[in-house]
Amino acid sequence: MAHYAIGDIQGCHAELCQLLDVVGFSPARDRLWLVGDLVNRGPGSLAVLREVMALGDAVVAVLGNHDFHLLTVAAGHRKPHREDTLDAILAAPDRDALVAWLAARPLVVAEGDLVMVHAGFLPAWTVAQALLLSHEVQAMLASDRAHAFLGALYGDEPRTWSDDLEGFARLRAVVNACTRLRFCTADGTMEFREKRGPGHVPEGYLPWYAHAHRRSAGATVVCGHWSTLELLLAPNVLMLDSGCLWGGTLTAVRLPDRRVFQVPSRSKVQPKPFG
Repeated sequence: MAHYAIGDIQGCHAELCQLLDVVGFSPARDRLWLVGDLVNRGPGSLAVLREVMALGDAVVAVLGNHDFHLLTVAAGHRKPHREDTLDAILAAPDRDALVAWLAARPLVVAEGDLVMVHAGFLPAWTVAQALLLSHEVQAMLASDRAHAFLGALYGDEPRTWSDDLEGFARLRAVVNACTRLRFCTADGTMEFREKRGPGHVPEGYLPWYAHAHRRSAGATVVCGHWSTLELLLAPNVLMLDSGCLWGGTLTAVRLPDRRVFQVPSRSKVQPKPFG
């Protein structure tokens, strides 16, 4: 049995299928972690969802910011952006099943000394706390208040985490940290504008994984989201968004031995951000 993790797919279905072939993935014997952003901007978002769902219990996926965007659009709270590639999902005969499956995914999963999230963790969060906060969001998405929650999801506030936050503001901060985080301060204030790498750190901030007293540092965090880093393999952080969407690669890591497998983008879907 092998255990793999794959970075942001974002609708790049052909590359996903090729990468699964390269590693010889078998849902009968192997396991697959997906770091979120399964859909959007790439040409095969509908096919990606169907492919992943067909793999059944062999796959564990967490929600990314583009996945949440699909949920809010499907709920009627937002209109698709010009560059979105969600129309095929929204018009599909199995739309409801696809959206329901996606909405049931967690923000955080953990196993042994491995933990997966789409973007990152705030410095004060332990893995145990992150899991509890993920459960709060998952419970809300499964409740009769899910529609109202998705309507209140968008926004950058509150930017600073506090354990005393309540209601939708608390859950919005959790979702923003887990799906959008790049830079933050030691006290948990998040910065969402800067999307370039550590060479462009806003004053007073650090990359979330670089804080000296980050309480999740005892685990290996498997994540994506930060495509301008391309690929970061550090002792306790595996950042796997290698920019397939931008003409880069789609990356898989075999987690026990950290062997890297990559396939090239079939075609550049979007111009690479920031040159």
